[in-house]
Amino acid sequence: MNAATGAPQPSAPSGHNPSVRSLAPDLARGLMLMLIAAANVSWFLWGRESSETGVHLTDGSILDRVAQFVMIVTVDGRIYPLFAFLFGYGMVQFVRSRLGRDEPYPEVRRMLRRRHWTMLLLIGPLHAALLFMGDIVAAYGLVALILVGIFFDRQERTLWICVWILVGLWALNAVFSIMGGVGMALFSPDLIPLMSKGMPDIQGMTVGQENYLWSIVGRLGMWAMGGLTQGIISAVPITILLGWIAARRGILDNPAAHKPLLQRVALFGIAIGWLGGLPSALTHVGVLTVPSWTFTGLDTIAGAAGAVGYVALFGLLAAHWQSAPPAPIRWVAAVGKRSLTFYLWQSLIFAPLFSAWGFGVGGTVGTAGALGIAMLVWLASVPIAVLLERRGARGPAEAVLRRITYGRVGTSGMNAGAQYPNGRPEAPPPYPPPGAEQLQGAHPNVDHPQTERIPGPEQDR
Repeated sequence: MNAATGAPQPSAPSGHNPSVRSLAPDLARGLMLMLIAAANVSWFLWGRESSETGVHLTDGSILDRVAQFVMIVTVDGRIYPLFAFLFGYGMVQFVRSRLGRDEPYPEVRRMLRRRHWTMLLLIGPLHAALLFMGDIVAAYGLVALILVGIFFDRQERTLWICVWILVGLWALNAVFSIMGGVGMALFSPDLIPLMSKGMPDIQGMTVGQENYLWSIVGRLGMWAMGGLTQGIISAVPITILLGWIAARRGILDNPAAHKPLLQRVALFGIAIGWLGGLPSALTHVGVLTVPSWTFTGLDTIAGAAGAVGYVALFGLLAAHWQSAPPAPIRWVAAVGKRSLTFYLWQSLIFAPLFSAWGFGVGGTVGTAGALGIAMLVWLASVPIAVLLERRGARGPAEAVLRRITYGRVGTSGMNAGAQYPNGRPEAPPPYPPPGAEQLQGAHPNVDHPQTERIPGPEQDR
């Protein structure tokens, strides 16, 4: 029992060695980047009519149409919440890492804020301006600044309440959107094609622009209009909060100890995610004739469920290979350790390859061909990651973000915790630390954080 709170204090599961870095978070991030490449590549196709359902092309071969259907059901709207879950999980790992080095908690929170401000004001805007209007780095930085400031030190019960409130709001949105869309299809079907008229040609103003300087204007305009706030009006806050909860419990730090939970979450989460994507896929291929916004709320809820289901599946895979991972699994995990670098790497290849100001491939290739190219780009990141891993080097983007976050403190070496004989302390430090809300100046009657030690490796990102 925790003497301060009376709460049960979890201990490390049997057979778990805290000095061994868990494979699960890095493997999940590496596989996530493969899915992100598939999700993003459709935004680089231009010069042809596209639907309002995931910006997929409305024409193409049978193979293209099948690829679009599968993407809408299994990938679109599911991968950005997956990224958000792992982003939230990494926040807790970051804080634990710094507390494990005996750094004062207020200073750790300042580091966290510097990291998120850097994402919002530097990395995200540059990525959007130079390469990809759909940047999510800045959006996640903005959401993190808001959520961390309000909820980071709260009890798990408070986080769950917030999650269910957000799910409830999106459920209401789903109900009203479906009712409105179906009602329009039944009573005013002539209005449906008129709603798409006057919509901006997003691809034409960005990837379809032959002048690179004008394409910057188009990308920044589209990003400012929707890309910057996409993290707020989405499932991203829900899955970031769930990532915090999972990290406090150390679920991905030792997935073998949580197999029954992971199996249930993978089964039900993926099933809900895929079933929830079917209506939008059927709308895209013309089986359902309803407005494009009809299933927005449903897609958001299903996307969050599918994202968490994917995380659970990746955790089960990691649990299977943790003791003796084969070389390909280690390679994918090496990509995941450098997830920011290889997220940007994809845009660095996609933008000049597909855009009209570059090689212009996006003006002719179909969905299936673009997905094939996306997989090749992801595969090309693997040997680069392996080379960096063998040299003990971080990715360039991680190195920049780390330097800005820490300054001159603790910036050397790939594996953090050099002051410990095995690279990390014997047991994780308490998180949230005792009295965290008092350090933040919270009212003493506000619920205070749990102070028990939660098992998990001290992963410094």
